[in-house]
Amino acid sequence: MRPGQHEASFFTALSVMAYRQLRSFLRMKARLVMSIGRPLLWLFFFGLGWSSTLRGPVAQQALRGMSFMDFVVPGVVMMSVFFTSFFAGSSVIWDREFGFLKEVMVAPASRTAVILGRVLGDSLIAILQGVLTLAIATPLLSQPPTWGLPVALSAMFLTALAYASLGTAIGCSVNTIETFQLIHITLAMPMMFLSGAVVPLYTAPLWMKVASVLVPLAYGVDAARTAISGVSLMPLWLDMTVLACLALAFLFIAVKAFERTTPL
Repeated sequence: MRPGQHEASFFTALSVMAYRQLRSFLRMKARLVMSIGRPLLWLFFFGLGWSSTLRGPVAQQALRGMSFMDFVVPGVVMMSVFFTSFFAGSSVIWDREFGFLKEVMVAPASRTAVILGRVLGDSLIAILQGVLTLAIATPLLSQPPTWGLPVALSAMFLTALAYASLGTAIGCSVNTIETFQLIHITLAMPMMFLSGAVVPLYTAPLWMKVASVLVPLAYGVDAARTAISGVSLMPLWLDMTVLACLALAFLFIAVKAFERTTPL
């Protein structure tokens, strides 16, 4: 095969797999509705419910002068990206059980292109949900984000890429959907609370701040909050650098895990 042909087949496989992930998601109406409904529940029940309570001087100190809605909206946006991209790894197990993975592996396509396409498609789905959540939540903000939108989108993309890769790597390493769900729940809940998405970490104990440094989602939430609300816990350049490095590292792990995967 000529170099140009190999390049074309690589990008063809990548784009086909990305399109397949997008189309599979859009065809599952129940999953689509629930994926959009979950962040809305957080916004309207948790966000609006607590915003009228957290208005005193102590709350303002904990929130760095922000209203609770300005604080929680970026967190909920990144949560929708996080849960969607992380759980996407379960599709590897479904494809293995229903035989699609076997068909892909015997096809004359690069496994690297296949897994990159899957991760890219899952990341685009997560970004779409984050954008929809932000669009719906914008009227709840004290002022709509303007210059920060490109930064917020970049943070969504890197967070989605990191967690779609991590979820895919886990999906390639376990054999049952029940095992994946157990791992997902065990990891996702501590990550959500330690990320500062819905609970402020500005005045948190030192041990909690140290633990949050180990959570990739914390950098995505902080970058999105900087872009949308203008308040940050860490420098924006540090958030984006760490997210980019983690996304590349997890993507490499996902590629290696997929290369070792064998269909049932």
